[in-house]
Amino acid sequence: MSAVKVWRATDYVRMPWKNGGGSTEEITRDAGAGLDGFGWRLSIADIAESGGFSTFAGYQRVITVIQGAGMVLTVDGQEQRGLLPLQAFAFKGDSQVSCRLITGPIRDFNLIYSPQRYHARLQWIDGEQRFFTTAQTVLVFSVADEVKVLGEKLGHHDCLQVDGNTGLLDISVAGRSCIIELTQRD
Repeated sequence: MSAVKVWRATDYVRMPWKNGGGSTEEITRDAGAGLDGFGWRLSIADIAESGGFSTFAGYQRVITVIQGAGMVLTVDGQEQRGLLPLQAFAFKGDSQVSCRLITGPIRDFNLIYSPQRYHARLQWIDGEQRFFTTAQTVLVFSVADEVKVLGEKLGHHDCLQVDGNTGLLDISVAGRSCIIELTQRD
């Protein structure tokens, strides 16, 4: 039996970055405490100025600007294209990464996961979407004022989490949001 939990943006716990350069609101994670022991973690980071990112050796990261004009990342010495709102960008957690803000502070949405422990799929949608998944954990993160999913209404930056799925789950989502599917590797 799948368990459904709704995380409200007003309840997210704020914690300092690993490198001390800013702060993050943690949305949810699979296990562990602080910055250790998790297989996957979702968070929102506030980036007030250009600078370096924390490293997470052994993890994969997917980052998306959700507020502000965007940023340009430099990953292991290579400048990337500008990262504009709602464009996901993936990189290795042990890469040396810095950002240059385009016009001022931003907020970004982060999935950090262990590719040795989890297979992950992340996609942004706008409008209505129906999909079927066998993923054990499904997360729907709202960037709209209202997103409807599995009979729940999500507000701005709220997140719905389905855990323990063992079958084919039929999910309909209405509203601009990010869908993340996570399955443990054998």
